[in-house]
Amino acid sequence: MTTLDERHGEGARDGDEPRGEVALGLAPAYGPATVPLQEPLAAVVAKAGSKAANLARAAGAGLPVLPGFVIPYQAQGDPHSLRRAWQALSDGGSRPLVVRSSSPQEDTEESSLAGQFTSVLDVRGWQDFRTAVRTVLDSARRADGSVAPMAVLVQPMLTARVGGVMFGADPVEGRTDRMLVSAVRGGPDSLVSGEQQGTNYWLSGRGRLLRTEAAEAEPLLTRRELFRLARLARRARQVFGGPQDIEFGFDEDGRLWLFQSRPITSMAARPSRRARLLGPGPVAETLPDQLLPLEEDLWVAPMARGIAAALDIGGTAPRRLLRSAPVLTTVGGRAAADLRLLGAVPPRHRWLALLNPAPGARRLAAAWRVGRLAAALPGLATDLVADVERRLAEVPAPGDLSSAALGDELRWTRRALVSLHAQEALAGALLPQPPTSRTAAGTALAALTAARARGIPDHRIVATDPVVLSLTAPSLRNPLHLPNTSGGGTPPEADRDGIRPPATGPDLPAEKTANPPHQPGFPTQKPGVRPPATPPGAARTEGLAERPARDGIHPGDAPAEKSARTSPASLPPREALRLRIRWVQELQVRLVREAARRVGADPARAGLMRWAELADALHGRGLPADLADRTAPAATPPLPDSFRLAGGGVVVAEGDGARGDGTRGVSAGRAVGTAWDGLAPRPPDPVLVVRTLGPGLAPLLPGLTGLVAQTGSPLSHLAVLAREFRLPAVVGVTDAVDRFPAGARLTVDGTAGDVRLGDGS
Repeated sequence: MTTLDERHGEGARDGDEPRGEVALGLAPAYGPATVPLQEPLAAVVAKAGSKAANLARAAGAGLPVLPGFVIPYQAQGDPHSLRRAWQALSDGGSRPLVVRSSSPQEDTEESSLAGQFTSVLDVRGWQDFRTAVRTVLDSARRADGSVAPMAVLVQPMLTARVGGVMFGADPVEGRTDRMLVSAVRGGPDSLVSGEQQGTNYWLSGRGRLLRTEAAEAEPLLTRRELFRLARLARRARQVFGGPQDIEFGFDEDGRLWLFQSRPITSMAARPSRRARLLGPGPVAETLPDQLLPLEEDLWVAPMARGIAAALDIGGTAPRRLLRSAPVLTTVGGRAAADLRLLGAVPPRHRWLALLNPAPGARRLAAAWRVGRLAAALPGLATDLVADVERRLAEVPAPGDLSSAALGDELRWTRRALVSLHAQEALAGALLPQPPTSRTAAGTALAALTAARARGIPDHRIVATDPVVLSLTAPSLRNPLHLPNTSGGGTPPEADRDGIRPPATGPDLPAEKTANPPHQPGFPTQKPGVRPPATPPGAARTEGLAERPARDGIHPGDAPAEKSARTSPASLPPREALRLRIRWVQELQVRLVREAARRVGADPARAGLMRWAELADALHGRGLPADLADRTAPAATPPLPDSFRLAGGGVVVAEGDGARGDGTRGVSAGRAVGTAWDGLAPRPPDPVLVVRTLGPGLAPLLPGLTGLVAQTGSPLSHLAVLAREFRLPAVVGVTDAVDRFPAGARLTVDGTAGDVRLGDGS
């Protein structure tokens, strides 16, 4: 608290005895009433406050600081000293002053408290000065009832031609090798208050202009003035030991003045130059939701090993890099891929990449493998699918397995997923995909629609048509929810970041998790998991199964024809592999639930363990000691399309320029329609605009006019399905969800890979 015993009453003159008291503070007073900025006491933060102390240090170092004085915290009430200081600085009241707050709690390295306290501009006359001082001291009272220590800084009011704010580093991008200047006409006050939008200049460390974002046509600062600002920033950095947030102004004579200097407290996280470029990419199509620790071990780790094996076989990435940098990882529980290893982005240095002989030599060494593999891959996929189906058919009901057998089955599922993912990745890269090839999602959509038309309840559909599992994502937490196929309204899986299986729902009774006969899951004739190659009913119309699905799957088809035409036995290799991946994942879910029950863990908390911990518990080594104290990971937002990780795992989105234009058409055709986010009522000509292509999108595709996504690839699950439906689709459209809001008219050109607002006329 601050006290200034003001003894000059109304009409008092220099030399007159005081005629009264005006209390401007609350605490007992001691120390001098005023301290000039050039005196050492003005640089003591505890007495002068951070703002005045910084200016005093800058002035002592020869930086261009306006003269002034400080009314220190808990200053002695010396009316003569204060009046003389005011008269000298204001030239007898003819020069306007600025009365500013200067608390030890503001302008620190931890917090700037910018705008929390009051400053008064253009103060004229003794009475106005007294009122301004009182106003600044009163602003020390905080909203929580506390009173901050407060000094008062007084300087001449400068009429600036151009003023603004300069950062000695780029706080937006976290770059210390650049400076950011924002300038407006007049002083910096209208800029810092938000009244005006400044012209922004990005400078190198030596003052070279890198980029400009002009708020008006006429330039505000010359190259010479920008160079002088950069030199001021460098000198301030030397004085204070770090980059500074500086308020500046150029007067009418062109002189540069430093109004305020404080540490930059809001530097953005900055990844290292070697940080990997990550993104959800095609991984989000298989694992779109936030994962628990056990889900990461069961699904992300095998996928990473399988894709790495495929990249190694194909020679698309050096083996050394594949061993040192995982292809897939998790960030905040969400799966992300190394985009450069996957070849989703161009190399950093294209010309050097062209001159580098290693990729060519690596591909040449792999060419003999790939050439023969491409011919053998369909047969290999058929054998793998048969092996997986045979093993699934041999697995007893989880409740009939011993604890050791449960662990063995879970180990087999992880090994099987590695092989399935490896062959699925190779099939996508090596095998030609006809434009109208059948997909597991399209097959599942037709099977689901047909089953509901026959009156089969949802809890039995998976048992009769296991192919519908391809429409869902695996989860240890939530029961299976089949998507809505009505084609209108709000599907239960929809949100702006993609359409995913719901995260909530009624839990299945504990006694049903062992997969008894007729339990929702794989079709079985006796306890266990037996996914047949052909759903029941297909044999009755076997001849129709061979008919090509030229027109995709339409709601008007006869149920019997749908059931036959959508048999998973006739899927192409890649889609058959994808379907078996989902079947193995569903088996894992059932095994984990039974394992949790067996070791005495709450099934809802089983996902908080790691795979090694669950395996130890199944072998009688007990549960982790801290399992009861573990909490579910906090919900995290969807990952950016491309990003890098800074210190502490901070996600830093990649700018468009660094990533390049990844927009491309994945399904030919041209269409005009209305943007739809999957949430609002469905328009008559919907162009679905989503962030990530997830399996839950499949029910929405019939009747769509077009499809636009921020991420994806020509080989993605929904891209293939879009071609099956002959639906124009474009993926890799930066910020599509924000750029194309629901209701906007869009022109989608899937051939040229172009999306534009308007009807294209």
